[in-house]
Amino acid sequence: MKFKSLVFAQTSGSTGGLTYSHNKGGLYTRARTIPTDPATPRQVQMRNFIASLVVRWTAVVTQAQRDAWAVYAANVPVLDPLGDAIFLSALNWYIKINSIRRLAPEAVVDAAPTTFTMAPLTEPTFTAAAGTQLATVTFTNTDSWATGTAGGLLCFFSRPQSQGVNFFKGPYRFATEIPGAVIPPTSPAAIAVPFAIAVGNKLFGKFVATDLDGRVSASLRSSTIVA
Repeated sequence: MKFKSLVFAQTSGSTGGLTYSHNKGGLYTRARTIPTDPATPRQVQMRNFIASLVVRWTAVVTQAQRDAWAVYAANVPVLDPLGDAIFLSALNWYIKINSIRRLAPEAVVDAAPTTFTMAPLTEPTFTAAAGTQLATVTFTNTDSWATGTAGGLLCFFSRPQSQGVNFFKGPYRFATEIPGAVIPPTSPAAIAVPFAIAVGNKLFGKFVATDLDGRVSASLRSSTIVA
């Protein structure tokens, strides 16, 4: 149920049996649901990544390095679900950056970035073909992630959707990384879609870059109709 509130300018979260959120049409509520935890291999993998990074933060990362992460965290805001700028903790940034790099996989970075922005990423586009079960991803190979061996573009795809679906929040399945190189990779790249697709399906993609200094980009999303 969408509504206008005389009490809240904005709200998000759950209380009692209601969950409050918003979209471009304004505030809305829905019945609160309790999510299941299927503990899929990919979920377990990400939890193990995070757990190992928490241990590494105290066992390997030096105090000077942790202080540098705190400086990065204090200078680089992110947007929350309501579109407001918030600041993550030093540990949150360390985990956010390195969990993406572990997934790619790229080497963990213990030294905090010294450029106080997220990584740049020109929005990729893609097409998909049922005959080959491949997505063809077009990207900008002059973006900094593509210009060295420590960067890459991570590609994620949704399960096939009907053409009437105009927004897909997730979950997305990680497909592969397009690795950077001294001689940048050639665009476009053919990538196996992790779900079976058929002609007429709508497929959503999500793309995240990990830069040479470890910084990650914002997640960029696009969609295509399978041919």
